Amino acid sequence: MSLSRREFLRTTGVGALACTLGRPRRTAAQAAQSRPNVLFIAVDDLNHWIEPLGGHPQAHTPNLTRLASQSVNFRHAYCASPSCLPARTALLTGEAPYNTGVYTNYQYWREALPDVVTLPQYFKANGYYVAGAGKIFHNNQPDPRAWDAYFPSLEHPMPGDPRPPGKRPVNMTSFPNMYTAFDWAPLDVADEEMGDSKSVAWITEQLEREHDKPFFLGCGIYKPHLPWYVPRKYYDLFPLEEVQLPDVLPDDLADIPDRGRDIAHRGGNYHEHVVEAGQWKNAVQGYLASMAFSDATVGRLLDALDNSPHADNTIVVLWSDHGWQFGEKEHWRKFALWDNLVHVALMVRVPKGVSGLSDGSADGVPCDRVISMLDVYPTLTELCGLPPRPGLDGRSLVPLLEDPDRPWDHPAISTYAPHEFSIRTADWHYIHYIDDTEELYDLRADPKEWTNLASDPDHAETKERLAAHMPRNPAPLKKTSYKLSPWHLPPPTSKEEYEKLKGKWGAGG
Repeated sequence: MSLSRREFLRTTGVGALACTLGRPRRTAAQAAQSRPNVLFIAVDDLNHWIEPLGGHPQAHTPNLTRLASQSVNFRHAYCASPSCLPARTALLTGEAPYNTGVYTNYQYWREALPDVVTLPQYFKANGYYVAGAGKIFHNNQPDPRAWDAYFPSLEHPMPGDPRPPGKRPVNMTSFPNMYTAFDWAPLDVADEEMGDSKSVAWITEQLEREHDKPFFLGCGIYKPHLPWYVPRKYYDLFPLEEVQLPDVLPDDLADIPDRGRDIAHRGGNYHEHVVEAGQWKNAVQGYLASMAFSDATVGRLLDALDNSPHADNTIVVLWSDHGWQFGEKEHWRKFALWDNLVHVALMVRVPKGVSGLSDGSADGVPCDRVISMLDVYPTLTELCGLPPRPGLDGRSLVPLLEDPDRPWDHPAISTYAPHEFSIRTADWHYIHYIDDTEELYDLRADPKEWTNLASDPDHAETKERLAAHMPRNPAPLKKTSYKLSPWHLPPPTSKEEYEKLKGKWGAGG
């Protein structure tokens, strides 16, 4: 069967290049000179506690602070989903979960989206050398077609970390359905033995050599993902007796709908077990230590770029996939729609003279506009002078890179399950659950989201205005061949399904 030219362009994902096919071909060397490189840094499970976002007073992240001082630091960036796989899939495809049907970690994203052209794949199709290391896509789903090279291999993309000796979990008392990596402990090892350090070393090798065409290098830093096993020196930065717990409101779930309480106690009520085990401070210490380790790892990567021949022609993008909670609303981990779970890190550093930004990005100027991580894909294609890829759900942030204070009135939409949405604007946060229950927060007066105003008639107009941004016909959950274990219980896909699980849903993993 032969394909027409139009069909070929569409199925290979380069239809947007059709308008350029008649132009004289440039050599690879000419392309390398005219297009910037990209260093694309993903930090797993990094929440808003970092110093550039001010979320925890004890955070030790000098390298992220350094990058923020050289970048536009988007202080109100929001993920498309508070779960790893759908959040990463959305950013890397530029398409929202409510349009793709990819909502959970319990899917194979490439099976669900066999023809979608991912961000690194699009750069590869446009003449870039594309290489990656660590966790860019979700765990063991790295998308082989997207990469020219990948470390350590496409079959086993996650380099193993050292583990403490003895039985695990080491510190956290296990309980039914507990995530097996829910644990923390210092390691008596050097940084170089950690998997993230090996990923950075490999990317450093790529940065140190000359390239005959522009490059897109993706480096996935796995920490501060669980388990929080990192070298002891990072634990020593945070003496246990000095560790500060997050601010919590007693009985904060009192004004939360049943669905929200089910989500808070997801997986067997982690908060109850952490408190009973006397491990709340220990867990916070473990996360702060892991965050400090990931910051040091990012620092070595930035040093490698700054010392390379590509420093003046490389865009740096650093992002995290979603936030994390530590007992706020009696909730742990991710998998919920409250603000500190959908709030993420995004910093973009553009060198002077790159793609129309004659002065580079507005270095060190924070941007307080609300933006979506769906905006990363179109931003990078515009910065690198690539044809716009049709079908993207985000919008380019280039105007904000030029002027971070520019008017920008686009709410950020995050999705947990079909028909479950977070709508975030500059001052308000609206949450809609699958059973049509709601939450509403005035973030000017209540930044910690302690008072749910959804039932207050004085705010009915605001609630209606925010609810109008919800997608009206979200895509159903796409089925893939992922085999669910007994403790896997994905979010319900309909109001009727939730009503059957109500009160039991939180027992799932």
